[in-house]
Amino acid sequence: MTAILGINAYHGDSSACLVIDGRLVCAIEEERIRRVKHWAGLPVESIRWCLSYGGIELRDIDYIAIGRDPFAHLFEKLCRIIKRRLSPSFLQSRARNAMKVRRLKPAIAEALGVDPGRVKAKLVNVEHHKAHIGSSFLVSPYEEALCVTVDGFGDFVSSMRAIGRGNSVEVRDWVSFPHSLGIFYTAFTQFLGFPKYGDEYKVMGLSALGEPVHMDKMREIVKTRRDGLFELDTSYFVHEREGVHMTWEEGEPFIEPLYSEKLIRAFGKPRDAEEEISEYHRNIAASMQKRYEEAFFHLLNGSYELFRCDKLCLSGGCIQNSLANGKIFEYTPYKEIYIPPAAHDAGIAIGAAFWVWNVVLRKPREFVMDSPYWGPSFKNEEIEKVLLAKGIKYEKMEDEQLLPRVAADIASGKIVGFFQGRTEWGPRALGNRSILVDPRKKEMKDILNERIKRRETFRPFAPSVLEEFVSEWFEHSNPVPFMEKVYLIKKEKRALVPAVVHFDGTGRLQTVSKTLNPRYHRLIDEFYKLTGVPMLLNTSFNENEPIVNTPEDALNCFLRTKMDVLVMEQIYVSNER
Repeated sequence: MTAILGINAYHGDSSACLVIDGRLVCAIEEERIRRVKHWAGLPVESIRWCLSYGGIELRDIDYIAIGRDPFAHLFEKLCRIIKRRLSPSFLQSRARNAMKVRRLKPAIAEALGVDPGRVKAKLVNVEHHKAHIGSSFLVSPYEEALCVTVDGFGDFVSSMRAIGRGNSVEVRDWVSFPHSLGIFYTAFTQFLGFPKYGDEYKVMGLSALGEPVHMDKMREIVKTRRDGLFELDTSYFVHEREGVHMTWEEGEPFIEPLYSEKLIRAFGKPRDAEEEISEYHRNIAASMQKRYEEAFFHLLNGSYELFRCDKLCLSGGCIQNSLANGKIFEYTPYKEIYIPPAAHDAGIAIGAAFWVWNVVLRKPREFVMDSPYWGPSFKNEEIEKVLLAKGIKYEKMEDEQLLPRVAADIASGKIVGFFQGRTEWGPRALGNRSILVDPRKKEMKDILNERIKRRETFRPFAPSVLEEFVSEWFEHSNPVPFMEKVYLIKKEKRALVPAVVHFDGTGRLQTVSKTLNPRYHRLIDEFYKLTGVPMLLNTSFNENEPIVNTPEDALNCFLRTKMDVLVMEQIYVSNER
């Protein structure tokens, strides 16, 4: 047996996974356990849970793989330090972070109370973007595919292009610091008054309300090259001169503002977080999203010209831009696309582990990640104990009675918290930790925000649709199992499901198959029998916190919000208590 512990550590969205003999056993993000969004640091609790779930101890691990390599692109880093004369405090901060990565093994042993001398595992540093490639291609269904990564930065690189064949990856080229589409998007996200780590999805939603009237300026900031790559005019940002000042210390990560005075002169005063969003702000969001898409499709089309491969594997934080992902088939020649459920930095835990198994150890690929469900699950007996301890009345019933009842609840306008099976891997709730409502009722968006979500009104809610009905309701029929793409809803169908139609007529859908999630599929099918609509509005089971993980998390969220019904496995709880 060969056991590999994959880690994303000392970075946003810290996570861990366990791979045994080339197969993924489990994976979880630290935020789900610590209950702090995007938690950064050493993912001790994730490691502890993965080992427990796998039934092994730290001393049984053969390799610890981390998706960071402080020595990658070292010459370029040193040249930049000499050229830019960065502040001693910034250099010390980066040096401390690199040292933590190098001392990962004893740090894990100490945190778990294990003698470091008894830890036999070999530490393997996998360059950040190679780990991203591993998280997509090495677990994809393709024997050969083009691999493209796009994010902020990792190990001095923001984008990488490679060709994957079997268990080998040939890196062709990359985009180095200071040029980054992720920096471009984050800087404007901050400028528009959304300062928190991971707020980019808010601007993606806002972009649908504006017009791209600032394209001349945006094309000055992001320039495309003949080779398919891109460059930034870095004078609009501060990161080349000052570095990217980040907080990654055992909690919620934070990035200092990235935009410069030049960007302020070009676009005016940055929006305050409490300031009303104006038409001007909406137009900036629309222009920025469009320029991102132009550069993104330029990168993908240029990559196709290099490799002439029509299968594409994508990863990196920018690949969470589901609006752009949904247009790939329209604007590029690719025929098949694989995007993992965690394309962002949490995913590099899995990518690093499979890079060790397939590339370093030269083992053949046998595992395909066609499921997002890799976290903990809970039995009815465990759930009942939680409810009894809180004095909560409940009913227990078989699915033959339960699912039609829940579907009827949703059709009658009730808000249902649905908790089943293993926790999802990645940022999307995909039917196992979801809040479900009727998509036919336009007012459900406002009711959800008022009673539970408390989110900006311009942010859309997503539809979960039975896979066999996708072509009837959407302009594209390709499966979207991980809610990673936005598609246009057919015009004649939009009035039927107004709660999941965004301002531009799109929906960020999840296609639900009988094979992948049979119970969730059956629930939607019961709703379809009642209403003739083969979809539900699906939003994450949380209230301005990480998605719930345990029955305790779910119950606490249910009790402090105005949810109507809580379903946990075969357990039914009503708020009429």
